Amino acid sequence: MTPNFKAKGILVKSPGRINLIGEHIDYNGGHVLPAAIDLKVTLQIHKTENNLCIISSEDGGSFSFDIKQHLEISSTQWENYVLGVVDGLKKKRHNQLGGFECNITTELPIGAGISSSAALECGIAKGLNHLFDLNLSDIELIEISRMAEHNFVGTKCGVMDQFAVTMGQNNKLLLLNCESLEYQLIDANFSPYKIVLLNSNVSHNLASSEYNTRRAECNLALKIIQEQHANFNFLADVPEVIIESVKEKLPGKVYQRALYVSRENSRTLKAASLMQAGKIEGFGALMYQTHMGLSKNYEVSCPELDFLVGLTLDLPQVVGSRIMGGGFGGCTINLVKEDFVQNLMEMAEEQYKKEFDITLTPILVETSNGVEITNY
Repeated sequence: MTPNFKAKGILVKSPGRINLIGEHIDYNGGHVLPAAIDLKVTLQIHKTENNLCIISSEDGGSFSFDIKQHLEISSTQWENYVLGVVDGLKKKRHNQLGGFECNITTELPIGAGISSSAALECGIAKGLNHLFDLNLSDIELIEISRMAEHNFVGTKCGVMDQFAVTMGQNNKLLLLNCESLEYQLIDANFSPYKIVLLNSNVSHNLASSEYNTRRAECNLALKIIQEQHANFNFLADVPEVIIESVKEKLPGKVYQRALYVSRENSRTLKAASLMQAGKIEGFGALMYQTHMGLSKNYEVSCPELDFLVGLTLDLPQVVGSRIMGGGFGGCTINLVKEDFVQNLMEMAEEQYKKEFDITLTPILVETSNGVEITNY
């Protein structure tokens, strides 16, 4: 099943994303501050003369399906990102899709928390929308990509990843209200600091199950709060004072989850204002607060990530550091003085190897445009 790319088609460049602040807020109706980045998934896609679709990945092998047949969930996880999107497109434009071949290559490390899955989903969605003239809007494609994650992958994610991958702009952050999808572009002027990701290269296999558990805990918190305060539709909108007032009614860890969500939404709005004012040090201080909340209240960190953030606490050249992504592995995101970037990378690699006997992968990233398509 080796693809034949003699036919003319399209080249899709779909970015990963970072999130500066606003973690685990997108499914709670709050605000996030992501950006697309300059590491990409590349898709070569062209039409075929029949109904067969052949998808090939440099890392995952190949699979095929008939575009006219009902699509089933695959036992191979990465295939479901593609199948879920194609299924969603079929439901919107049933008779307009035909056979196609797609070859996937990537610069995005899997499991690093920079949304390689959303990059693949949105690249497929925008690519097929373009190739088959489906005339679906970006918002429709974002929703199709998100629901692929829900229905085929089994992760009840929010909309942030797909939105940032699709709508990102170079040198901009997106202040996004995850419920209304209203957003504001904010200049990503971090000078004299650079964005450095420290990939822990660990995955504790808890991310998917615990992610859905956190979502259920937040839904329960909101339901209990609404019994006395029916005017709140989303947990992120509930002030901390209200959460404290119903603390005794929130069982187990639910109080801690609700407290984190309320504080993180407030932090994100404050951080956006500080970025606009050029107060990067104040912005970075809020990142540290987010990490503490994710580690202690939301409990999605792990020893490796706490260690990497802890390494930076006494370094004046690092103004902000926190876990990024779903948790239990992946990256920390750090704001580092330009002339200290190499020093931090080397120091972190050495100390991390000594502590855990794991090789760290440092990644220097910059902001980028969202999904881009060219003909070839």
